[in-house]
Amino acid sequence: MKNKTLKALPLMLPLLLLTVAAQAQEAADGGANPYFYDNFLFWSLAALAGTVIVAAIVALFHLLNVMVKVNQIRIYQEMGLEAYEKEVQKAKEPFWDRMYKRWTDAVPVEKEQDVMLDHDYDGIKELDNSLPPWWVAMFYITIAFAVVYMTYYHFTDAGPGSAEEYEMEMERAEKAVQAFRATQANLVDETNVTMLTDAAGLETGQNIFNANCAACHGMLGEGGVGPNMTDNYWIHGGDIKDIFKTIKYGVPEKGMISWKSQLSAADMHKVSSYILTLVGTNPPNAKEPQGDLYEPQADAVEQPAADSTSTAAEPEDALGMNK
Repeated sequence: MKNKTLKALPLMLPLLLLTVAAQAQEAADGGANPYFYDNFLFWSLAALAGTVIVAAIVALFHLLNVMVKVNQIRIYQEMGLEAYEKEVQKAKEPFWDRMYKRWTDAVPVEKEQDVMLDHDYDGIKELDNSLPPWWVAMFYITIAFAVVYMTYYHFTDAGPGSAEEYEMEMERAEKAVQAFRATQANLVDETNVTMLTDAAGLETGQNIFNANCAACHGMLGEGGVGPNMTDNYWIHGGDIKDIFKTIKYGVPEKGMISWKSQLSAADMHKVSSYILTLVGTNPPNAKEPQGDLYEPQADAVEQPAADSTSTAAEPEDALGMNK
């Protein structure tokens, strides 16, 4: 028994090492973790329980081995040497060979005459083999699975139905689309830009406007050196694409600088969308309209905003965007 226990010690070493590692990690965080001693006690008890379980398994295997030998001796005493040798040979058969025979229930070739039927098809004879136990087990497992599945999804409210799964998949897909768009935010340009409506994006656009555009267009977009942003009259077009293009390339002949070297595409997207929210706000001291009347079209595609790591630098030119 002692020898068996000693041989089982290597099996317990990984568990003991895992416990020591866990305790060391807890010790490293001991100063900040208020549950350090609780976790230490838990892992210690887990290691002790694992050791006891491994020792119990070793003892059971040892007991089984003793019972096999006792049974062999009994057969030898009752049935003679031949039966004893046969039993000993069976015990020496490899474990996987015994499991293979048990799970396939295969009939040895030399005993096929016992299961051969009278059917003869052009010299081909049929054997009455039983179904392999593994196949029968799988068959019953599928039946049990079907019962559990039907009960869970169709006779209780525990499992989501098809409509609920569809809605969940659509929500996951929408999040995936938004995550993808966040990585593609700086690929937007004047040909594909759309109006943003989310609060976070518009708030960022307002901050960019206040930092870079308000000096010429006023904090409320009422106008100053630059034109009024709150009416429906625009010098270079009032569509989101037109505004984005004006910010990006500027209007050098009117003193409007190009912002593409100082603002990222995502930031220009946000400030363009914010400027459109100023239309119709009628702030005090608004500058007189300039340019042509623009009638907005309700065909803009809504798109979520994406955070950008670019920062808005103060322009050297004091002039703002020329509307």
